[in-house]
Amino acid sequence: MAHDVAALAAELTDMAAADHRTAVHANSDDPAEQLAWRRLTARHGDRLGEIMAEYGWPTAEMVGEEAARAAWLIAQHADRQLDIQRRALQLMRQAVSAGAAGPRELAFLRDRTLVNEGRQQVYGTQIAGVKDGAPVPWPCEEPERVDELRAAVGIEPFDEYVARFS
Repeated sequence: MAHDVAALAAELTDMAAADHRTAVHANSDDPAEQLAWRRLTARHGDRLGEIMAEYGWPTAEMVGEEAARAAWLIAQHADRQLDIQRRALQLMRQAVSAGAAGPRELAFLRDRTLVNEGRQQVYGTQIAGVKDGAPVPWPCEEPERVDELRAAVGIEPFDEYVARFS
C-alpha cells in the first residue's frame, strides 16, 4: 500500500506539472493547441475518476501536500467532465468536514463546478472575461456578500484577487 501511495503521489504531481506546462494553450488562437489541452485535461480527469473510485479523495495525509494540490488542480480543469468535478466536489467536501482538506480549494472547485453547470457561483473565483481592462467574474449568487464569503474560506478580497489578472 505504501508503494501504491508513493506511486500515486508521483503520478498526481506529474499530471499537475504537465497541466502547468500546457495550460497556456487552454485559450490559444491555435485550435490544435486548444485540442491538445482538452485531450490532456480529459485524460487527467479520467484518471482522477479512477483514483477517486479506488482511494477516495487524495488528501495531503494520504499523498502529501503537493500531490493533494495536484488532485485539486486536475479536478478544477476537468471542465468538460462534470461527473468528475461533481464527484471530486462531494469527496472534497467530506475531506474538508473531516479536517483533511482546505476550505479555500473547495470554494474554488465549488465555483468552477457551478459555472460549468451554468449556475451562479458563490465566491467569485471564476472570471468570465475582461472588459475595459478589468476582469469580470461570472455571475454570483450574492454579489454583495462575496468578500465576506471569501474571507470565511481564506480567500483574499475580490479586488485584490482580480488585481493579479490585470
